[in-house]
Amino acid sequence: MTIETISQNRSHDGVQGVYKHTSRETGTGMTFSVYVPPHQDGAKLPVVWYLSAPDTSPRGEGVPGDPANAYDFGLGAGFYVDATEAPFARHYRMWSYVTKELPELIAEHFPADPKRQSILGHSMGGHGALTIALSHPDRYRAASAFSPIVAPSEVPWGIKALSGYLGTDRKTWREHDTVELIAAGARFSDLLVDYGDADPFLTEQLRPELLERACAQAEIPLTLRCQPGYDHSYYFISTFMEDHLRWHAARLQT
Repeated sequence: MTIETISQNRSHDGVQGVYKHTSRETGTGMTFSVYVPPHQDGAKLPVVWYLSAPDTSPRGEGVPGDPANAYDFGLGAGFYVDATEAPFARHYRMWSYVTKELPELIAEHFPADPKRQSILGHSMGGHGALTIALSHPDRYRAASAFSPIVAPSEVPWGIKALSGYLGTDRKTWREHDTVELIAAGARFSDLLVDYGDADPFLTEQLRPELLERACAQAEIPLTLRCQPGYDHSYYFISTFMEDHLRWHAARLQT
């Protein structure tokens, strides 16, 4: 699998790069970014997957989007599922892209240690990080999220996306719903989730209390932090990203 280098910049003595390739899963060009820290020749490094470092949906000529050009479906909002419904099934294969193709690509071109991986994301990416981790508990040593959509089967964002990509049979939605996965027996070692109490989507779309209840019933250790005054923006993420990376590092180094 070949990749094209879009840009590379020196950062913290490592290299922050942006790359593009033609995806076998989506049938489109896909862009992703990778930071490689300084390391000795031949070393294999732990991998933290951040679900917005790769494209969040397929894009390009011939890729259908939301008929109303809304931001919460279609281009930019693939929701980390493999679509089964027309006209999205051909290109919208973000589950397979993130869990299969992209890891293979990173392992081929970068000094990645597949035995030390973790995953995190924000909002829709938080939804993806949690569902992927719960579905592959032996692959990831840590999972965390900022403002995740934890029960998409129960909220407008999720209902729109899951019905549009997977159809109206709600049974097919369960494997892409964190709360439903936990109820069905999925387990993970522990989870870290942050949200802001000034997030305008908190009550209608995010519903962190449902995750708290599900983890308590399943006895999954959950650190759920309500950050006062913070909203849904990247200012919120940037404030607490170091906390999350240190939390991941502690688990990746063991």
